[in-house]
Amino acid sequence: MKLLITGGAGFIGSTLVRSALAAGHAVVNVDALTYAGDLANLVEVATHPAYAFEQADIADASAMAAIFDRHDPEAVLHLAAESHVDRSIDGPLAFVRTNVMGTAVLLEAARAHYGQLSPDRAARFRFVHVSTDEVYGALGPDDAPFDERSPIDPTSPYSSSKAASDLLARAWGRTYGLPVIVTSCSNNYGPRQHPEKLIPTVIFNALAGRPIPVYGDGRQVRDWLHVEDHAAALLRVLEAGAPGETYLIGGDAERANIDLIRTICAALDRIRPGNTPREDLITHVTDRPAHDRRYAIDAGKLQRDLGWSPALTVEEGLERTVRWYLDNDGWWDALRAKGFAGQRLGVTA
Repeated sequence: MKLLITGGAGFIGSTLVRSALAAGHAVVNVDALTYAGDLANLVEVATHPAYAFEQADIADASAMAAIFDRHDPEAVLHLAAESHVDRSIDGPLAFVRTNVMGTAVLLEAARAHYGQLSPDRAARFRFVHVSTDEVYGALGPDDAPFDERSPIDPTSPYSSSKAASDLLARAWGRTYGLPVIVTSCSNNYGPRQHPEKLIPTVIFNALAGRPIPVYGDGRQVRDWLHVEDHAAALLRVLEAGAPGETYLIGGDAERANIDLIRTICAALDRIRPGNTPREDLITHVTDRPAHDRRYAIDAGKLQRDLGWSPALTVEEGLERTVRWYLDNDGWWDALRAKGFAGQRLGVTA
């Protein structure tokens, strides 16, 4: 199929682009190339004959219409989003513009395109809207994990904007008949993740001998999903998912932030020993406002209905992730030179 992937120069999006091309799909990557999007993430496929890139803002209606007309895609996987909680607290309106208005504009462009497809092509068309478990709010320590029936209860401007975009996607499916599928994933990690996120910050600061900042007591719990497993799940949803359905994608790997950080420090000590244990660099800082205590996902529906399950354990995935960053100094040196690594922005999860 020819896939239109939004946000394809970002961390998750670039992994999906590479996975889709490897699976035999053609890909049109639409990305505005904000701070989190980088074509260096796609250097291996930049000249692939089935790959095309369009630099455009999803909130630009004329640009989206032109891209649909020019490329005539057979499916959309919508990942473009502002996604960092701390940034949403500091500047919420950018999140509303991209995540809410941008999604609405893209849905309208997809609806116009879908309406002129032949019956056979329309029957195969899909709009996969990629979201987050954060739209469900927070869990208590003994609560059952989120599933597809969990109520929407977002906390931050980021999660609220994603919840709004989810509702818009479902409305375009119910009102206009657009074949929409919604997915919500747990915390992703892996190669090429922006240095503002937790795991890259831990690695960068630990290697530099700088303090590793941890919000509060560090006992916030997240379910960790390797980005390659997420990409595989999205392609499976595209292939076999039912329009109108929601699928939760999780790694079945709940870990407290502080325990995850200690695991990363131990891996670095083993692979690239230093003079002192990296765990000694852990520094607790003031917690952020309304910090959700626990997320967890029950991915049973996806496993039962579509036969997907994560291929990597969190231990395997973290080992591979640490080794990738150690072996790819050039990738993150360029971002570090821009001032991203080691900032306060990296303490969250």
